[in-house]
Amino acid sequence: MNDMVVSPDAVAALVRSAAETEILPRFKNLAAGEVREKAPGQIVTDADVAAEKLLADTLTSLLPGAVVGEEGVAEDPTRMQALQRPGPVWVIDPVDGTANFVVGNPRFAVIVALVIDGETKLGLIHDPVADHTVFAMAGQGAWEGGKRLLVPVEKPIAEMTGSAKRRSPLADCAGHVGRRGSAGQDYLDLARGALDFAYYRGLTPWDHAAGVLIHREAQGYGALLGDRPYSPVVPYDERLLLAPGRTSWAALSAAL
Repeated sequence: MNDMVVSPDAVAALVRSAAETEILPRFKNLAAGEVREKAPGQIVTDADVAAEKLLADTLTSLLPGAVVGEEGVAEDPTRMQALQRPGPVWVIDPVDGTANFVVGNPRFAVIVALVIDGETKLGLIHDPVADHTVFAMAGQGAWEGGKRLLVPVEKPIAEMTGSAKRRSPLADCAGHVGRRGSAGQDYLDLARGALDFAYYRGLTPWDHAAGVLIHREAQGYGALLGDRPYSPVVPYDERLLLAPGRTSWAALSAAL
């Protein structure tokens, strides 16, 4: 990437190290005092807090900039304003799928995006348990282990598998629809072809900035309803739909 001095391999190494240091030792090993409610219905663990702090420190050492992390914003919502300003912003979800993490379900992920002047330039999702990492750079494809990733070919909606709430209208027309507790893992499945589509309401940048870039670089099509472009600064109450291509996106959008 010619507008920054940062290597995706270097970012991946820092994310993997944070997972090995602060997340994996606590997986299936959380004490009662390490899990608490940060807001009604929202839980946080010591792993979330410690991993975000470590990542904020190491990523800004790699490339100085602001940090917008899920746990930091929970403490101080004004930190979100960094995405509205020029310059680099590291967007961090230290444990995406905390509820799964707490009950010992390995379907969780670490998500990191680098946003510069409001545009996502790098997105990375790491599966700590499987020790797999997928990343994308704007204009340079989506990659895992040296292999370029491509979304599946378009197919009729009735044959599609997707991530959406079961009460979504998509549940009535797609082959299989369900939600499994981690947007990061959903984006891994989309890029690898294990999922055909995903539909989200309630957009936070740490859940989606990296994944939308990875999906796009894997040749998928994603947009807000109304066929408007996604960006990390869209309002929370927007709705996002991702599909293998424009034709299937339009068909799924019509069903909504």
